[in-house]
Amino acid sequence: MADNFFFSSESVTEGHPDKICDNISDSILDEILKKDKNARVACETLVSAGLVFITGEITTNCYVDVEKIARETIKEIGYNKSDLGFDYKSCAILTSFRNQSGDIARGVNKKDNGIGAGDQGMMFGFACDETEEYMPMGIYLAHKITKRLARLRKEKVLDYLRPDGKAQVTLEYVNNKPVKINKILISAQHEPNIDYDKLKSDITEQISLVLPKNLINDELKNKFLINPTGRFVIGGPAGDSGLTGRKIIADTYGGYARHGGGAFSGKDATKVDRCGAYMARYVAKNIVAAGLSNKCEVQVCYAIGIENPVSIYLNLFGNKTEREILDLVKNKFDFRPKAIIERFSLNKGIFKQVCNYGHFGRNDLNLPWERLDSINLF
Repeated sequence: MADNFFFSSESVTEGHPDKICDNISDSILDEILKKDKNARVACETLVSAGLVFITGEITTNCYVDVEKIARETIKEIGYNKSDLGFDYKSCAILTSFRNQSGDIARGVNKKDNGIGAGDQGMMFGFACDETEEYMPMGIYLAHKITKRLARLRKEKVLDYLRPDGKAQVTLEYVNNKPVKINKILISAQHEPNIDYDKLKSDITEQISLVLPKNLINDELKNKFLINPTGRFVIGGPAGDSGLTGRKIIADTYGGYARHGGGAFSGKDATKVDRCGAYMARYVAKNIVAAGLSNKCEVQVCYAIGIENPVSIYLNLFGNKTEREILDLVKNKFDFRPKAIIERFSLNKGIFKQVCNYGHFGRNDLNLPWERLDSINLF
């Protein structure tokens, strides 16, 4: 990137149609893993007005009530009354599942009790020193805003808010460091009778409270864009369809780092889209925390059915010891799916908690792939 630039990142609330789908898929996955840690799950959800369709490949020896899980998840998110155009009681739920393909299973389930990669592909992990969470500032702030919107709604501080919402933050960078918030865009679903000026004033005031003081100035309130069309009553599945895995940039680094294209939600950890990305983040974060670089990107690439990655790439953005550190990464960290699953306890049904507001940089959760317990290896 150039030394001076503007960069934007986006987050969405759990009431966004795509996030409803992620929540349902991960809730089903967690319930299965709690009963069968060796289950193979790839659960996909689609929502539209009045309809939920859940499908995918699931191989397990346990039973879970998929429809009940879906309805409870929708209720928990906040779609609990019919005038929202979508609610947990009246929506139709259709399901269609099949076992994991035998062609895939023969590569995943190794005779020596190992686990082959569940697919081919490349995953990226990233960390930087812009925040205490070792996350890019833009996505950190965007998540902070959408979490605040959800809290204001659920705690009835702004009782006219509805579940759907988005936030986009634009930062100004000077010498590759964030120095000022340039623009904040918020789209917040609301009840039909709320006055727009009141909504704009309330949200501007409430969100300003959670922004870092060193990045704002007196002009910022004039740079809030709140519901630019002037009205956002029709939202959620009544306003737009949703699909599992469509918010992969919000789930990771807000576009500030590269992405291999694979989604997380609904997938057990034999899928390298999930376990490989978690491991790459873990390594990158420990490298930055060790003081070896102010930012680090790790790529890991797999071939279906093969345990060890076919390549590992490391970018320290100009650090001259990159080759030496890459050798340490290859020698000290085990990137085989089974090793990652065991290291991070990824077969215990822990995924719903990270479905909303990012899988990384979550200091509010004790996530094993966020721990800084390998700094001494460098």
